[in-house]
Amino acid sequence: MSENLIWVYPEKGLESGNIGRRQEAQLVTKSVFSDNYDRFRRLLIEARKLAGLTQAELAHKLSRPQSFVSKYERGERRLDVIEFFEVARAIGVDPFEFLRAFDSASRPDSEAD
Repeated sequence: MSENLIWVYPEKGLESGNIGRRQEAQLVTKSVFSDNYDRFRRLLIEARKLAGLTQAELAHKLSRPQSFVSKYERGERRLDVIEFFEVARAIGVDPFEFLRAFDSASRPDSEAD
């Protein structure tokens, strides 16, 4: 059975939808409001600073305005996958290694590989 997830804001609760022959719903929070996304942002900020880059310098490397970096670092806008890869490479980190480290740090000890 394919999953049909319902996106809701955490404060609005769960809404159910008709999925297949039975009523079923799964709550999927907007990641920008989650603790995990907050940690993801903080790790990107830390990586930028460890690379010795200011927001303005990173923005220049990305051919974007400084406000682009500021907004995703403050959580005012989300990075999509393509943008994340561009940012990671501009900072000088391997995006796959960054995500592996983030994922393993995100899991409770009982779920870690």
